[in-house]
Amino acid sequence: MKKTLKTLAIATASMITTGAIAATNMENPLFIPQSGEYFSKTGIGLMYKKADHTEANRQKQHAGDAEFPVWRATEDFGYGISDRLFTYLSLGYTYNGDIERKGMHRGRLGFGYRIFEDPSDFVWDIYGEGYLGGVSPMRGKYGPNGFTYSNFSNGRWGAVAGTRLGKTWDKLTASMFVEYLQTIGNHNNEIKIEHPGLLALGFPTEISVDLKSSNETTVGLNTFYEMNNKWSFGGGFKFVEHSDNGVKSIHTPMVPLDNTTPIPALGGATQQQARQAVINQLLAETKDMDDGWHEYALSAIAAYQVTDAFQLAMVGEYTFDFSHPGSQNGTDVKAEMGMRFNVRF
Repeated sequence: MKKTLKTLAIATASMITTGAIAATNMENPLFIPQSGEYFSKTGIGLMYKKADHTEANRQKQHAGDAEFPVWRATEDFGYGISDRLFTYLSLGYTYNGDIERKGMHRGRLGFGYRIFEDPSDFVWDIYGEGYLGGVSPMRGKYGPNGFTYSNFSNGRWGAVAGTRLGKTWDKLTASMFVEYLQTIGNHNNEIKIEHPGLLALGFPTEISVDLKSSNETTVGLNTFYEMNNKWSFGGGFKFVEHSDNGVKSIHTPMVPLDNTTPIPALGGATQQQARQAVINQLLAETKDMDDGWHEYALSAIAAYQVTDAFQLAMVGEYTFDFSHPGSQNGTDVKAEMGMRFNVRF
């Protein structure tokens, strides 16, 4: 009888310890903060990119060019409202000096809820997020070689809905997630006009345009192995499908031009008619910018638990992407390495 009780006590202690590790390891894909607990995950990364040969990159004479170093910084901060309900803020910033492009590449404020967690360690979460792309305007310039982005924001607000399922077997955790992002079209953008022909037709030096809504679908799989109370390792796969952008109209008012005098150099059209013809052509070309893409990303993590509340993680990711002809985001090579500093308090 004593032997049976001792065996039961050891088994119970083992279950409790295993559950605690899964609940507190901040790199575990099923981690959520407990009631009253804060967490912070701060990352710094270095990326190497090689532009692909889309029509947009060839037009800018950038096809096949390397971009390095591309600096990336991220911050995920969250709080446990209860043992099931939590809130979080996720931010990211990129600086790419080779293409003179910098700014926030990620901004989300959300809530998550653990619907289900049973004794067999099966978990089901749902989450909803506000997409913060509208915090800063999309910036770019339009010149003889077409449009070029100056930052990473799309200038649009939106919403994300997602769900995550997972299960833990002793030290091994596996999970999957699906999420959908819908942005709301607006004119929160600043485009500098550097095309001599447009400026000659009375275009302002800066305009904004009315953009269409866009969407993005993401599906991911993650595995995670906690070797002991210090070391843990993980791997992941993610698929992302991003829709094309499109322009509905030019939002900035135009200064009226002469609309009475035909000009032979303009084919007999007036200045007003010539400018309107150019506007109609631009809108026809950008109604569907054909700049969407889809990508497949493979990731790996090695984490070390320094103290109960502090963790260091080395992360790496390699992405295969396939871009539409108008995309400026397509790559032949895209690899990133970095560190994360995780704290619970």
